[in-house]
Amino acid sequence: MKVIAVGRNYIDHAKELNNPVPSTPVIFMKPDTAILKDNKDFYYPDFSNDIHYEVEIVIRICNEGKHVSSKFAHKYYDAIGLGIDFTARDIQAEHKKQGLPWELAKAFDHSAVISPLVPKEDFTDMKQIAFSMLKNGEVVQAGNTRDMIFDFETLIVFISKYITLRKGDLIYTGTPVGVGPIAIGDAFEGRIADRTMFTCNIK
Repeated sequence: MKVIAVGRNYIDHAKELNNPVPSTPVIFMKPDTAILKDNKDFYYPDFSNDIHYEVEIVIRICNEGKHVSSKFAHKYYDAIGLGIDFTARDIQAEHKKQGLPWELAKAFDHSAVISPLVPKEDFTDMKQIAFSMLKNGEVVQAGNTRDMIFDFETLIVFISKYITLRKGDLIYTGTPVGVGPIAIGDAFEGRIADRTMFTCNIK
């Protein structure tokens, strides 16, 4: 199982970080050691002073696919979840400045919170999934899949041109506007519509 993540997939989020709006998906990877599930606590690492939260809709791949066509892309995922892409923003900024990859800022242990996954049949419209995240009881991010630059099927088609998708892979589909720093003692709650999908406390 691998984690494939998408950057800058919401226009307002790209703008809040002063990044250009992409014309093709921005892709990066996280190893399986990044996964943090079952509402476990996140322990603030000692290598960064500026970890940010980014809430994201996650899709689970259900079939192996290479060069998937747009006509069949909807058959390659079977479940929807919610996650956090924790990002060491200070490390990312330094690496971007030097033109280096983002992996140390994105792929560290437990940097990918994941909720339980819900069958996609439970959703009436993949392009109208509302989601949000609360920090200490206050909503800090609210998004809807209708605002994604690249929808689920487009991402599957694009990624599978370069990387073979396998059953169980997770695609983190990007974050809406409102990202920000975390601190020890913070409590996060992720929701799809009014349903709590995960909680995560910062230790």
